[in-house]
Amino acid sequence: MLFYIKRRESMIRVVMIDVDNTLLDFDEYVKFAMKTGFEKFGFKKYEEWMYDEFCIINHGFWRAYEKGEVSYEDILNNRWNSVFEKLGIVGDGVAFEKFFKGTLFDNAILINGAIDALRYLSERYVVCTATNGPFEQQKNRLQISGINEFTTLDFISEEMGEQKPKREFFEIAKRRLDEYFTRNDEKAIEFSEMIMIGDSLSSDISGAKNVGIKTCYFDKSETNKKCAEADVSISGWKEIKNIL
Repeated sequence: MLFYIKRRESMIRVVMIDVDNTLLDFDEYVKFAMKTGFEKFGFKKYEEWMYDEFCIINHGFWRAYEKGEVSYEDILNNRWNSVFEKLGIVGDGVAFEKFFKGTLFDNAILINGAIDALRYLSERYVVCTATNGPFEQQKNRLQISGINEFTTLDFISEEMGEQKPKREFFEIAKRRLDEYFTRNDEKAIEFSEMIMIGDSLSSDISGAKNVGIKTCYFDKSETNKKCAEADVSISGWKEIKNIL
């Protein structure tokens, strides 16, 4: 399957890439924020197992958001209160959320090899980011990390009014790409000429696949974890040249 896409790379014109845990290491940020935040707020000392509990709860909220069951505001108002309840911490989850988001705004820990991969891809394709989250926060992180030096467009859910994996998110992205290509006297894009790279089966892989976009599952842990639902899988950015 890797050879299949490489051999027909001329069919791909646009590479869409997820941001958190694909280009930027959100997991490492969370650990940093929990450790420093717990000290700042006078909570019990942070331990590694607490991060695992956060992931379970956070993943549940974002899956509900992707399904349209909760709003982004619901996440902000309830995420940390749910985490604190699980950890046995008495504290104001909304206040901690403000700290968490405020610190995240100016935090951009790059995934190993991300910039080299972006440089390589941008010389061959139109590269865009596709991310769920608040516009100003994500845009700032893309700028301070250097990612925006290599991207043509950024598709950010808050500004678009739709989120991955909804079909509407990808349709809006396609319309904006059509406008870009028209301005540059090129033909409109087809979904089949795009590939989505991301770490989330639910929002990145399933969402893109449902509209006919090729998919690449990204495993930042570099443990050769595969995703049967995706067209291809890569174990870290070092493998990107094998498929594109």
